Amino acid sequence: MSVYRLIGVIALATLFACGPVWAEKRVALVIGNSAYKNTLRLTNPVNDAALIGDMFKKAGFDAVDVKTDLNASEMRRTLRDFAGRVRDADMAVIYYAGHGIELDGNNYLIPTDAMLETDGDVLDETVALDRALFAVEPAKRLRLVILDACRDNPFSKTMKRMVASRAIGRGLAKVEPTSPNTMIAFAAKAGSTASDGDSRNSPFATALVEHLPKPGLDLRKAFGFVRDDVLKNTGNRQEPYVYGSLGGDDVPLVPAKPAAVAGPQANPQDSVRRDYELALQAGLREAWEAFLQTYPDGFYANLARVQLKKIAAEEERTAATEKARQAEQEKVKLAAERAHKAEMEKAAAAAKAAEDARIVAEKQKQIEQARAEAAERERKIAEAAAAKALAEKQTAEKVKAELAARQAAEKTELAAKSAADRQLPEAEQKVAALSPVPAYTLSAADLTKSVQSELRRVGCLTSAVEGEWTSAAQRSLTLFNKYAGTQFDVKLASVDALDALKAKPGRVCPLVCNFGFKADGDQCVKITCRAGYRVGDDNECEKVQEKKPVATREDSRRRDTERKQSESSPSKPEASGQIFCNSAGCRPVQKGCRLVSGVIQGRVSPNAAAGGNYEVCN
Repeated sequence: MSVYRLIGVIALATLFACGPVWAEKRVALVIGNSAYKNTLRLTNPVNDAALIGDMFKKAGFDAVDVKTDLNASEMRRTLRDFAGRVRDADMAVIYYAGHGIELDGNNYLIPTDAMLETDGDVLDETVALDRALFAVEPAKRLRLVILDACRDNPFSKTMKRMVASRAIGRGLAKVEPTSPNTMIAFAAKAGSTASDGDSRNSPFATALVEHLPKPGLDLRKAFGFVRDDVLKNTGNRQEPYVYGSLGGDDVPLVPAKPAAVAGPQANPQDSVRRDYELALQAGLREAWEAFLQTYPDGFYANLARVQLKKIAAEEERTAATEKARQAEQEKVKLAAERAHKAEMEKAAAAAKAAEDARIVAEKQKQIEQARAEAAERERKIAEAAAAKALAEKQTAEKVKAELAARQAAEKTELAAKSAADRQLPEAEQKVAALSPVPAYTLSAADLTKSVQSELRRVGCLTSAVEGEWTSAAQRSLTLFNKYAGTQFDVKLASVDALDALKAKPGRVCPLVCNFGFKADGDQCVKITCRAGYRVGDDNECEKVQEKKPVATREDSRRRDTERKQSESSPSKPEASGQIFCNSAGCRPVQKGCRLVSGVIQGRVSPNAAAGGNYEVCN
């Protein structure tokens, strides 16, 4: 072999040994959940995540994401983002440390904000292991998921069972990957639990860091060494287990270091064999094609062509599998879209029917409510009318009875006095006639004040109490005669009138309020209208009519003329809100009318029911 050919062979060998292997893209996602909000905090998962993440970085991975204490939405978003980086990767690894749960044979990873009050909450508050497998599926050469989540789950002890037959296992359930070149490593065999460890890191994480990053060590052997270490360190209580399978070639997590190129060989066949082994270790189509270009004939060339056919068959199988998977996904997608469309149409129809029913029910409710309010108003009016009639009847009967009793008493007293007078001697009769015994010792001024005070108490006098029997006092006694059914002389204050007033326990005369006020018990209160309303001529609130004048010169002149005319003409009387009473009953003072004093030229108005007032209209 010439020197130049030897140099070419060495360069080719170096290319095979270093180029394709080290050009592989490797990505890793590390998650550690310790700070659980609704159960006891785990000690080691965050520490284990930091340890494993550092291992991947030192192993030369192209991208390593380390996430800790993720809630449900953060875990789903992290897996989604990682799946995007796996699309062009040759090797993808996910490591998860934290709580996990098995429900009906399916495994779920538990975020830090999970509550899991019932077994039905598992589907909503956790992340399925299948979601992690879906994230690593695009990787071309190796898909690896490592679960340090087989700890004793505290949620399963407090969780309520919605279905009694639903199974919640201890640890995680056995799983068989459906994709080729996929491995799932459990910290403990299915159905058993793993130890969190007494030191800073769990036994499983410590063994992983010890064996996985060894250059050129096949993963199956590496996990075998991990199993041995964990069994030894836990006293055979915890046995890690690996599910899935790989092909016949070694698959190391870290590629082997390229071997040093040996010196010149005396046997040319040894060089061909070494180049063949390097191409076999690379396992790529490009390596075999380069080998055949260098060694087109011979035993090893035939073996290289067999390897090429094997790679072509694998590529065809992978393409067919991917095509079938895509077709199945498209089928499922179309079925889901059709079902979703049908459900949307059904839901829309149900919503429309419910809305129509609601509108009908609302209208019926308004109708019934209006009927009920009308019936209630009629009932109150009828009850008020009946109560008023009964009160008037009782008052009339009471006054009639009092008058009859008073008249009978007066007749009896008069008869007795007459009989006594006949029995007395004439001299005694003269002395008795000259010296009558007074019934009251009050002076005229005191009697007048007492009668006026009692008239104010029963609501018939509104002016101040004076020592003179004024026209206001006469009007108030006239009102008392009307509403009490008495016939006292209104021109003077009498003892009989005082006795009759004292016999009344409460108000006798109705309360009469001025315009803008209304009766409230025994006092007048100002009428307050809400915004946009004012007190009208009938002493009730009415809406203010908005006027939008147009500012023109002609209207301005007309407005000035009208204002001058209104200022020069006498003012028109306005409704005062007073009550006018006569023999026919009481009513509000008419619009444009007013009440004037009933004393005209020294005479009291014959309309005693109105307090001696006249209604005067312009």
